[in-house]
Amino acid sequence: MEAIYAKSIAEEQNIQGNSIKTGEVSLPGDTKRVRPFLKWAGGKGQLINEIAQYYPFGDGKITKYAEPFVGGGAVLFDILDKYDLDEVYISDINTELINTYIKIRDNADGLINLLYRYQSEYIPLATAERKSYYMSKRERFNELKINGNAVENVEKAALMIFLNKTCFNGLYRVNRKGLFNVPMGAYKNPLICDENNLRAVSDKLKNVKIVCDDYSKSENFIDEHTFVYFDPPYRPLTETASFTAYTENLFDDERQIELARFVETMNKKGAKIVVSNSDPKNSSTDDDFFDELYKEHHIKRVQATRMINCNSELRGKLSELLIANY
Repeated sequence: MEAIYAKSIAEEQNIQGNSIKTGEVSLPGDTKRVRPFLKWAGGKGQLINEIAQYYPFGDGKITKYAEPFVGGGAVLFDILDKYDLDEVYISDINTELINTYIKIRDNADGLINLLYRYQSEYIPLATAERKSYYMSKRERFNELKINGNAVENVEKAALMIFLNKTCFNGLYRVNRKGLFNVPMGAYKNPLICDENNLRAVSDKLKNVKIVCDDYSKSENFIDEHTFVYFDPPYRPLTETASFTAYTENLFDDERQIELARFVETMNKKGAKIVVSNSDPKNSSTDDDFFDELYKEHHIKRVQATRMINCNSELRGKLSELLIANY
């Protein structure tokens, strides 16, 4: 089975915006609004207002932020827009994703130059020529993914963005060999190089610690001054749902239990914590997996639209969980 880097194939490919909760105040003089630079499966753009209600930065005691499953970073960029924090930590085990974050932060000029080149070459082409161009870039990306070196990481980051903007539904999927295999999408005029946003993102990431590793490596960063948002691969809503976690590794129920134990350890350190996940009760009202797993915490059910699902009954508005320790 092909591995899909997603919460579940049942989840919508959200194009994450930078919607801002009414009443939230930006930093004085800050006009560089930022938004996610990639479309990403299970994105939290549509739930930002719900999640923002948990932000604990108002009293000055919480001065740090950690997001150990950063993905597209909708919550990260919302927080970076609204608050001037002492320290921020993000991580993910998708090597190509983290490389892209790092290169946007450290070499925005080189990245933008490549993206403008791809954009100017791709947009004028007819459909058949576009497909040939797309396939050549996909092949080059996979070559760098398997055999590339640090010198070529800017090119790999630019290819990651190009493929995300031009592939089918912005899906990131790899086969068993780890090769990206999503076909070209049908976008007429994709914005491949959003220079203004990329420069704003680069500026916001300057003081962010970016790590390619498992969520557990955030333990040393997290303390009583930290707000942590965990957005792990979602538990599938059906037994037959095609589901994987990060790259080819299954994030099964045992991994969900391990994460809950880690959350409890961070809770004992005094951190403020929010966890997102699917609501099993969408498909079975008797499934209390998360209600039991997080019974010591506060569980809120919120509505989200998820459009990709082989089961038509699980498309559209679904309940998702926001779990908080406060």
